[in-house]
Amino acid sequence: MTRQSPFAPLSFSRGPAMKNRFMLAPLTNLQSHDDGRLSEDEFHWLTMRARGGFGATMTCASHVQARGKGFPGQLGVFGDEHLDGLGRLAAGIRKEESVAILQLHHAGMRSPREQIGEAPVCPSANAETGARALEPDEVEELAEDFVAAALRAERAGFDGVEVHGAHGYVLAQFLSAEVNTRDDRYGGSLENRSRILFDVVEGIRERCRPDFVVGVRLSAERFGVTLAEAREVAQRLMREDQVDFVDMSLWDVFKEPAEEEFQGRSLLSYFTELDRGRVRLGAAGKITSAADVRACMEAGLDFVLPGRAGILHHDFPMRVRDDTDFEQVALPVSADYLRAEGLGEAFIGYMSTWGGFVGAPETGT
Repeated sequence: MTRQSPFAPLSFSRGPAMKNRFMLAPLTNLQSHDDGRLSEDEFHWLTMRARGGFGATMTCASHVQARGKGFPGQLGVFGDEHLDGLGRLAAGIRKEESVAILQLHHAGMRSPREQIGEAPVCPSANAETGARALEPDEVEELAEDFVAAALRAERAGFDGVEVHGAHGYVLAQFLSAEVNTRDDRYGGSLENRSRILFDVVEGIRERCRPDFVVGVRLSAERFGVTLAEAREVAQRLMREDQVDFVDMSLWDVFKEPAEEEFQGRSLLSYFTELDRGRVRLGAAGKITSAADVRACMEAGLDFVLPGRAGILHHDFPMRVRDDTDFEQVALPVSADYLRAEGLGEAFIGYMSTWGGFVGAPETGT
Protein backbone atom coordinates (compact mmCIF):
# COMPACT_ATOMS: atom_id res chain seq x y z
CA MET A 1 0.00 0.00 0.00
CA THR A 2 1.42 3.37 -1.04
CA ARG A 3 1.64 5.89 1.79
CA GLN A 4 0.96 9.57 1.27
CA SER A 5 3.67 12.17 1.69
CA PRO A 6 3.39 14.13 4.95
CA PHE A 7 3.12 17.19 2.71
CA ALA A 8 0.12 15.97 0.72
CA PRO A 9 -3.16 17.69 1.58
CA LEU A 10 -5.54 15.79 3.87
CA SER A 11 -9.27 16.12 3.40
CA PHE A 12 -11.87 15.24 6.00
CA SER A 13 -15.36 13.97 5.28
CA ARG A 14 -16.59 17.35 6.54
CA GLY A 15 -15.01 20.77 6.72
CA PRO A 16 -11.80 22.22 5.32
CA ALA A 17 -8.80 20.15 4.29
CA MET A 18 -5.38 20.37 5.96
CA LYS A 19 -2.65 21.60 3.61
CA ASN A 20 -0.33 18.91 5.01
CA ARG A 21 -0.35 16.04 7.52
CA PHE A 22 0.87 18.02 10.57
CA MET A 23 -1.63 18.90 13.33
CA LEU A 24 -0.26 20.65 16.41
CA ALA A 25 -0.96 18.48 19.44
CA PRO A 26 -3.08 20.10 22.18
CA LEU A 27 -0.53 21.38 24.69
CA THR A 28 -1.04 22.62 28.24
CA ASN A 29 0.68 25.99 28.56
CA LEU A 30 -0.84 27.86 31.56
CA GLN A 31 -0.79 31.16 29.66
CA SER A 32 -4.40 32.38 29.66
CA HIS A 33 -6.19 34.46 32.29
CA ASP A 34 -7.59 33.00 35.52
CA ASP A 35 -11.16 33.37 34.26
CA GLY A 36 -10.39 31.43 31.08
CA ARG A 37 -10.14 34.41 28.76
CA LEU A 38 -7.46 34.29 26.06
CA SER A 39 -4.17 36.05 26.80
CA GLU A 40 -1.83 37.73 24.37
CA ASP A 41 0.83 35.12 25.18
CA GLU A 42 -1.46 32.23 24.25
CA PHE A 43 -2.58 33.98 21.07
CA HIS A 44 1.04 34.58 20.06
CA TRP A 45 2.17 31.03 20.86
CA LEU A 46 -0.60 29.36 18.82
CA THR A 47 -0.68 31.69 15.82
CA MET A 48 3.11 31.37 15.55
CA ARG A 49 2.62 27.60 15.06
CA ALA A 50 -0.04 28.22 12.42
CA ARG A 51 2.37 30.56 10.66
CA GLY A 52 5.08 27.91 11.05
CA GLY A 53 3.32 25.56 8.66
CA PHE A 54 1.05 23.30 10.71
CA GLY A 55 -1.85 22.12 8.55
CA ALA A 56 -4.08 22.27 11.62
CA THR A 57 -3.45 24.11 14.87
CA MET A 58 -5.18 22.78 17.98
CA THR A 59 -5.58 24.75 21.18
CA CYS A 60 -4.74 23.49 24.63
CA ALA A 61 -7.49 21.71 26.54
CA SER A 62 -10.28 24.27 26.98
CA HIS A 63 -12.67 23.55 29.84
CA VAL A 64 -16.40 23.32 29.21
CA GLN A 65 -17.48 23.93 32.83
CA ALA A 66 -15.90 26.26 35.39
CA ARG A 67 -15.59 23.30 37.76
CA GLY A 68 -13.81 21.32 35.05
CA LYS A 69 -10.69 23.48 35.20
CA GLY A 70 -7.61 21.29 35.39
CA PHE A 71 -4.75 23.76 35.73
CA PRO A 72 -4.05 27.46 36.25
CA GLY A 73 -4.07 29.73 33.22
CA GLN A 74 -6.34 27.35 31.31
CA LEU A 75 -8.24 28.56 28.27
CA GLY A 76 -11.99 28.50 28.83
CA VAL A 77 -14.97 27.86 26.58
CA PHE A 78 -17.69 27.58 29.24
CA GLY A 79 -19.13 31.08 28.90
CA ASP A 80 -19.91 33.72 26.32
CA GLU A 81 -17.34 35.95 28.00
CA HIS A 82 -14.74 33.82 26.21
CA LEU A 83 -16.11 34.47 22.73
CA ASP A 84 -14.13 37.61 21.90
CA GLY A 85 -10.79 36.00 22.64
CA LEU A 86 -11.70 32.71 21.02
CA GLY A 87 -12.90 34.55 17.92
CA ARG A 88 -9.62 36.42 17.69
CA LEU A 89 -7.68 33.18 18.10
CA ALA A 90 -9.68 31.30 15.46
CA ALA A 91 -9.25 34.16 12.99
CA GLY A 92 -5.53 34.36 13.73
CA ILE A 93 -5.03 30.64 13.05
CA ARG A 94 -7.16 30.58 9.92
CA LYS A 95 -5.38 33.65 8.54
CA GLU A 96 -2.27 31.46 8.25
CA GLU A 97 -4.17 28.82 6.20
CA SER A 98 -4.19 26.42 9.15
CA VAL A 99 -7.35 24.56 10.20
CA ALA A 100 -8.43 25.92 13.60
CA ILE A 101 -9.39 23.23 16.13
CA LEU A 102 -10.46 23.86 19.74
CA GLN A 103 -10.03 20.99 22.20
CA LEU A 104 -12.97 20.48 24.61
CA HIS A 105 -11.99 19.32 28.09
CA HIS A 106 -13.16 18.71 31.62
CA ALA A 107 -10.73 17.47 34.25
CA GLY A 108 -13.29 15.70 36.44
CA MET A 109 -11.62 14.34 39.58
CA ARG A 110 -8.34 15.89 38.40
CA SER A 111 -9.68 19.43 38.92
CA PRO A 112 -7.68 20.87 41.85
CA ARG A 113 -9.97 22.09 44.63
CA GLU A 114 -7.89 25.27 44.91
CA GLN A 115 -8.62 26.04 41.26
CA ILE A 116 -12.38 25.45 41.32
CA GLY A 117 -13.30 26.32 44.91
CA GLU A 118 -15.25 23.13 45.53
CA ALA A 119 -14.86 19.36 45.58
CA PRO A 120 -14.10 17.97 42.13
CA VAL A 121 -16.59 15.70 40.40
CA CYS A 122 -16.17 12.21 39.00
CA PRO A 123 -18.33 9.38 37.64
CA SER A 124 -17.99 7.77 41.10
CA ALA A 125 -16.82 9.06 44.48
CA ASN A 126 -13.03 8.95 44.68
CA ALA A 127 -11.35 8.98 48.07
CA GLU A 128 -7.86 9.73 46.71
CA THR A 129 -8.92 13.01 45.08
CA GLY A 130 -11.87 13.82 47.34
CA ALA A 131 -14.14 13.85 44.29
CA ARG A 132 -17.87 13.34 44.64
CA ALA A 133 -19.98 11.28 42.27
CA LEU A 134 -22.01 13.07 39.63
CA GLU A 135 -25.77 12.69 39.95
CA PRO A 136 -27.54 11.30 36.84
CA ASP A 137 -28.92 14.72 35.88
CA GLU A 138 -25.43 16.19 36.31
CA VAL A 139 -24.04 13.65 33.84
CA GLU A 140 -26.64 14.80 31.31
CA GLU A 141 -25.74 18.43 32.09
CA LEU A 142 -22.06 17.63 31.56
CA ALA A 143 -22.75 16.17 28.12
CA GLU A 144 -24.88 19.21 27.27
CA ASP A 145 -22.08 21.56 28.34
CA PHE A 146 -19.63 19.80 26.00
CA VAL A 147 -22.10 20.34 23.17
CA ALA A 148 -22.73 23.97 24.21
CA ALA A 149 -18.98 24.55 24.21
CA ALA A 150 -18.72 23.15 20.68
CA LEU A 151 -21.49 25.51 19.57
CA ARG A 152 -19.56 28.35 21.21
CA ALA A 153 -16.41 27.34 19.33
CA GLU A 154 -18.43 27.31 16.11
CA ARG A 155 -19.73 30.83 16.85
CA ALA A 156 -16.18 31.97 17.50
CA GLY A 157 -15.12 30.84 14.04
CA PHE A 158 -13.26 27.60 14.70
CA ASP A 159 -13.32 25.01 11.93
CA GLY A 160 -13.94 22.24 14.44
CA VAL A 161 -13.36 20.73 17.86
CA GLU A 162 -11.65 17.75 19.42
CA VAL A 163 -13.39 16.02 22.34
CA HIS A 164 -10.77 15.12 24.97
CA GLY A 165 -11.53 11.54 25.97
CA ALA A 166 -7.97 10.70 27.07
CA HIS A 167 -5.40 11.12 29.87
CA GLY A 168 -7.67 10.26 32.78
CA TYR A 169 -9.86 13.35 32.47
CA VAL A 170 -13.61 13.17 32.96
CA LEU A 171 -14.65 11.32 29.79
CA ALA A 172 -11.76 8.89 30.27
CA GLN A 173 -12.87 8.50 33.88
CA PHE A 174 -16.24 7.33 32.59
CA LEU A 175 -14.50 4.92 30.20
CA SER A 176 -12.39 3.40 32.98
CA ALA A 177 -13.88 0.38 34.76
CA GLU A 178 -11.44 1.09 37.61
CA VAL A 179 -12.67 4.64 38.22
CA ASN A 180 -16.29 4.30 37.09
CA THR A 181 -18.18 2.00 39.44
CA ARG A 182 -21.65 3.35 38.66
CA ASP A 183 -24.57 0.95 38.43
CA ASP A 184 -26.82 3.12 36.23
CA ARG A 185 -26.85 3.66 32.45
CA TYR A 186 -23.43 5.33 32.63
CA GLY A 187 -21.61 2.45 34.35
CA GLY A 188 -20.98 -1.27 34.10
CA SER A 189 -20.65 -2.40 30.49
CA LEU A 190 -18.35 -0.62 28.03
CA GLU A 191 -21.44 0.51 26.16
CA ASN A 192 -22.67 2.23 29.31
CA ARG A 193 -19.27 3.63 30.30
CA SER A 194 -18.80 5.11 26.83
CA ARG A 195 -22.37 6.42 26.63
CA ILE A 196 -21.52 10.00 27.59
CA LEU A 197 -18.71 10.17 25.01
CA PHE A 198 -21.02 9.08 22.20
CA ASP A 199 -23.80 11.35 23.49
CA VAL A 200 -21.39 14.29 23.26
CA VAL A 201 -20.27 13.38 19.75
CA GLU A 202 -23.85 12.86 18.58
CA GLY A 203 -24.98 16.15 20.13
CA ILE A 204 -22.19 18.11 18.46
CA ARG A 205 -22.86 16.49 15.11
CA GLU A 206 -26.59 17.17 15.31
CA ARG A 207 -26.37 20.78 16.47
CA CYS A 208 -23.29 22.22 14.81
CA ARG A 209 -23.19 23.02 11.11
CA PRO A 210 -22.76 20.10 8.69
CA ASP A 211 -19.20 21.04 7.71
CA PHE A 212 -17.94 21.35 11.31
CA VAL A 213 -14.91 19.10 11.93
CA VAL A 214 -15.26 16.78 14.96
CA GLY A 215 -12.46 14.67 16.41
CA VAL A 216 -11.92 12.59 19.54
CA ARG A 217 -8.71 12.03 21.49
CA LEU A 218 -8.31 8.64 23.18
CA SER A 219 -5.70 6.95 25.35
CA ALA A 220 -4.75 3.43 24.30
CA GLU A 221 -3.64 2.32 27.77
CA ARG A 222 -2.98 3.69 31.30
CA PHE A 223 -5.55 5.69 33.27
CA GLY A 224 -7.60 2.53 33.86
CA VAL A 225 -8.11 2.03 30.12
CA THR A 226 -7.38 -1.34 28.50
CA LEU A 227 -6.08 -1.71 24.95
CA ALA A 228 -8.95 -3.99 23.96
CA GLU A 229 -11.57 -1.47 25.11
CA ALA A 230 -9.71 1.49 23.59
CA ARG A 231 -9.70 -0.36 20.26
CA GLU A 232 -13.40 -1.10 20.58
CA VAL A 233 -14.25 2.55 21.26
CA ALA A 234 -12.04 3.75 18.40
CA GLN A 235 -13.58 1.23 16.00
CA ARG A 236 -17.11 2.25 16.99
CA LEU A 237 -16.26 5.93 16.43
CA MET A 238 -15.01 5.04 12.96
CA ARG A 239 -17.90 2.74 12.15
CA GLU A 240 -20.60 5.23 13.18
CA ASP A 241 -18.95 7.95 11.05
CA GLN A 242 -19.99 10.82 13.33
CA VAL A 243 -16.41 12.02 13.74
CA ASP A 244 -13.89 13.15 11.14
CA PHE A 245 -10.75 12.04 12.96
CA VAL A 246 -9.52 9.99 15.89
CA ASP A 247 -6.37 11.16 17.69
CA MET A 248 -4.58 8.42 19.63
CA SER A 249 -2.34 9.77 22.41
CA LEU A 250 0.27 7.01 22.72
CA TRP A 251 3.13 8.79 24.60
CA ASP A 252 5.46 6.97 22.21
CA VAL A 253 4.20 6.04 18.74
CA PHE A 254 6.89 3.36 18.42
CA LYS A 255 6.37 1.52 21.72
CA GLU A 256 4.88 -1.90 22.27
CA PRO A 257 1.73 -2.30 24.39
CA ALA A 258 2.14 -2.46 28.16
CA GLU A 259 -0.22 -5.45 28.36
CA GLU A 260 1.80 -8.63 27.84
CA GLU A 261 -0.85 -10.41 25.80
CA PHE A 262 -0.58 -7.73 23.10
CA GLN A 263 3.20 -7.41 22.97
CA GLY A 264 5.27 -8.40 19.95
CA ARG A 265 4.20 -5.53 17.73
CA SER A 266 3.64 -1.82 18.06
CA LEU A 267 0.81 -0.30 20.05
CA LEU A 268 0.07 1.88 17.03
CA SER A 269 -0.53 -1.14 14.80
CA TYR A 270 -3.62 -2.09 16.80
CA PHE A 271 -5.26 1.13 15.59
CA THR A 272 -3.91 1.45 12.05
CA GLU A 273 -5.43 -1.97 11.28
CA LEU A 274 -8.95 -0.85 12.20
CA ASP A 275 -11.56 -0.30 9.50
CA ARG A 276 -11.55 3.49 9.35
CA GLY A 277 -14.18 4.11 6.72
CA ARG A 278 -14.03 7.87 6.10
CA VAL A 279 -12.47 8.68 9.48
CA ARG A 280 -8.85 9.91 9.56
CA LEU A 281 -6.39 8.53 12.11
CA GLY A 282 -3.62 10.51 13.80
CA ALA A 283 -1.32 9.84 16.74
CA ALA A 284 0.97 11.67 19.12
CA GLY A 285 4.00 10.52 21.08
CA LYS A 286 7.71 11.28 20.65
CA ILE A 287 7.52 12.38 17.03
CA THR A 288 10.72 14.43 17.04
CA SER A 289 12.36 14.11 13.61
CA ALA A 290 11.78 13.91 9.89
CA ALA A 291 12.51 10.18 10.11
CA ASP A 292 9.82 9.78 12.80
CA VAL A 293 7.27 11.54 10.61
CA ARG A 294 8.09 9.29 7.66
CA ALA A 295 7.89 6.19 9.89
CA CYS A 296 4.44 7.24 11.12
CA MET A 297 3.17 7.69 7.58
CA GLU A 298 4.66 4.34 6.55
CA ALA A 299 2.95 2.73 9.55
CA GLY A 300 -0.40 3.86 8.14
CA LEU A 301 -1.28 7.08 9.93
CA ASP A 302 -3.15 9.79 8.05
CA PHE A 303 -1.53 12.60 10.04
CA VAL A 304 0.81 13.23 12.96
CA LEU A 305 0.44 15.38 16.09
CA PRO A 306 3.85 16.65 17.21
CA GLY A 307 3.91 17.93 20.78
CA ARG A 308 7.35 18.68 22.19
CA ALA A 309 8.73 19.17 18.68
CA GLY A 310 6.04 21.79 18.15
CA ILE A 311 7.08 23.56 21.35
CA LEU A 312 10.74 23.53 20.38
CA HIS A 313 10.21 24.46 16.72
CA HIS A 314 7.28 26.68 15.76
CA ASP A 315 8.06 25.75 12.14
CA PHE A 316 8.57 22.00 12.63
CA PRO A 317 6.65 21.08 9.44
CA MET A 318 8.84 23.41 7.37
CA ARG A 319 11.98 22.03 8.99
CA VAL A 320 10.93 18.50 8.07
CA ARG A 321 10.06 19.60 4.54
CA ASP A 322 13.42 21.28 3.98
CA ASP A 323 15.70 18.72 5.64
CA THR A 324 15.08 14.99 5.33
CA ASP A 325 17.50 14.42 8.22
CA PHE A 326 16.00 17.03 10.55
CA GLU A 327 15.92 16.22 14.27
CA GLN A 328 14.58 18.45 17.02
CA VAL A 329 17.10 20.51 18.96
CA ALA A 330 18.91 18.69 21.76
CA LEU A 331 17.61 19.21 25.31
CA PRO A 332 17.91 21.09 27.56
CA VAL A 333 17.28 24.42 25.86
CA SER A 334 17.52 27.85 27.45
CA ALA A 335 14.61 30.03 28.49
CA ASP A 336 15.79 32.53 25.88
CA TYR A 337 15.53 29.86 23.20
CA LEU A 338 11.92 29.19 24.21
CA ARG A 339 11.11 32.92 24.25
CA ALA A 340 12.35 33.12 20.68
CA GLU A 341 10.03 30.22 19.86
CA GLY A 342 7.03 32.18 21.13
CA LEU A 343 6.57 30.84 24.67
CA GLY A 344 5.48 33.26 27.38
CA GLU A 345 6.91 33.28 30.88
CA ALA A 346 4.15 31.10 32.37
CA PHE A 347 4.72 28.46 29.69
CA ILE A 348 8.49 28.58 30.18
CA GLY A 349 7.96 28.15 33.92
CA TYR A 350 5.77 25.13 33.27
CA MET A 351 8.30 23.57 30.92
CA SER A 352 10.94 24.09 33.61
CA THR A 353 9.08 21.50 35.69
CA TRP A 354 9.70 18.90 32.95
CA GLY A 355 12.97 17.21 33.84
CA GLY A 356 15.82 18.14 31.53
CA PHE A 357 13.77 20.39 29.23
CA VAL A 358 14.96 23.86 30.26
CA GLY A 359 18.60 24.40 31.18
CA ALA A 360 21.23 27.08 31.62
CA PRO A 361 21.37 30.10 29.29
CA GLU A 362 23.10 29.54 25.99
CA THR A 363 26.70 30.68 25.77
CA GLY A 364 26.85 30.95 21.98
CA THR A 365 24.77 30.90 18.83
